[in-house]
Amino acid sequence: MTAAIVQPDPSATDPWWKGAAIYQIYPRSFADSNGDGIGDLAGITAHLDHVASLGMDAVWLSPFFTSPMKDFGYDVADYRDVDPIFGTLDDFDALIARAHELGLRIIIDQVYSHTSDDHPWFQESRASRSGDKADWYVWADAKPDGSPPSNWQSVFGGPAWTWDARRQQYYLHNFLKEQPQLNGHNPAVQQELLDTARFWLDRGVDGFRLDAINFAMHNPALTDNPPAPATNRARTRSFDFQLKLHNQSHADIPAFLERIRALTDSYGAGFTVAEIGGEDSDREMKLFTAGGKRLDSAYSFDFLYADALTPDLVADSLARWPNDPTIGWPSWAFENHDAPRAVSRWTTPEHANAFARMKLLLLACLRGNIFLYQGEELGLTQVDIAFEDLLDPEAIANWPMTLSRDGARTPMPWVGNAPDLGFGSETPWLPFGGDHAALAIDVQDADAGSLLNWTRRVVATRNAYRALRNGDLRMLYNDDALLAFEREGDGERLLCVFNFGDTAHAWPEGVSHDGSVLIGTQDAIDSLAPFAAMVLRR
Repeated sequence: MTAAIVQPDPSATDPWWKGAAIYQIYPRSFADSNGDGIGDLAGITAHLDHVASLGMDAVWLSPFFTSPMKDFGYDVADYRDVDPIFGTLDDFDALIARAHELGLRIIIDQVYSHTSDDHPWFQESRASRSGDKADWYVWADAKPDGSPPSNWQSVFGGPAWTWDARRQQYYLHNFLKEQPQLNGHNPAVQQELLDTARFWLDRGVDGFRLDAINFAMHNPALTDNPPAPATNRARTRSFDFQLKLHNQSHADIPAFLERIRALTDSYGAGFTVAEIGGEDSDREMKLFTAGGKRLDSAYSFDFLYADALTPDLVADSLARWPNDPTIGWPSWAFENHDAPRAVSRWTTPEHANAFARMKLLLLACLRGNIFLYQGEELGLTQVDIAFEDLLDPEAIANWPMTLSRDGARTPMPWVGNAPDLGFGSETPWLPFGGDHAALAIDVQDADAGSLLNWTRRVVATRNAYRALRNGDLRMLYNDDALLAFEREGDGERLLCVFNFGDTAHAWPEGVSHDGSVLIGTQDAIDSLAPFAAMVLRR
């Protein structure tokens, strides 16, 4: 690898995670060690040097737990074991050991709102209304006419209730019918989930991403959700027609989060980040990270499904997380395993390289933690998966209105001229992107001017300057094309300027030129080229 790794200052008083750069790995698609077409833990371990070369602080691993894979691991059948397609617990221990050798921390997903219907807990719960686990899931009688107990709708489309002949009741599922909803109000369920967290902390994990945690508890009265007001956005799912007031976001969730935080704090410098989507996400993100006793951070969806990346969007998002110690700490991402690749969503092919450089430097300059999705450092594009080849259950159910998540989950290209692109199997679980061989890691590693090496420079700069990593932010200017803000901390003051447009622009009016270019896509500061991005040292 060609770039030196710049790690944060160990003498800093802030916790390691505050301002951290975190790399998301989707295990099925990172690297395949045994040639079965599916990435695995041993494949990840063998390639962690690449992540370290980027200067990242930590890795977030998407689920690798025992699962029937109806939702590719987010339907957990055993919280405390590794699915055989990914390896074994010994493989996981080896991954942790190698990561820690490289100075990388490991964050894993915890899915506390639902399990797989294959989970032994659910099998026991559905067997009897009087068993030990009878109320570990959300069960309810039918209405007199046999219809579901409420009008709640599933995220993936259709009613959120499925009839079960064994119990002669409906069970709740906010996602697939194969993902029954845990009863998060039940103290025994909470304790079992905390014991699961302890199991992984004892194995050396450094934190958790809590998946869909705002779905962890429902309104026990099963009150119908009211209709959502009309908007100018297309409604692709029945879920979109309701205000989700009663099937999620119960007021008791924060107390459970405090129990999780107390547990992770007891292990030292752990990190907890909430995944919270939906129309009320901003309020819930702040609620779930308030007071220093709940979660450390919340993972923003502001950019993941945005139709365009604009100065106004960035300015508005940052404004909601001011430099106020009473408000939690944000986490930002432009891409992940659930959202289309940003270079395919936000720009055109002829501008993809320049745009990708601008957006990477922008991400690194934001106040908060930043998440980089595997392949984002390469500029990977969204792969068009034919309907007959789709595996994503949401895309299949809502075709063609929902863009497939499969297109962002395709295998990593490691070696450009290899038949398997270095992934480990020529016929992986999803197809390679047609243009991904030219973007492979070995190709870009050998090119000093590549996006990969630009990413290394960008992250190294963020690590070297505490003003960028966890300093204050002051917005200076934004219009239709330009954005400028200052980052300041520990005696450092940096000016960050970006051109979001595909034409040149004059320097932002009222923003001083004073300073020298610390890092940028251009050296001159009298005007801004298309997709220019720069940081000036004041």
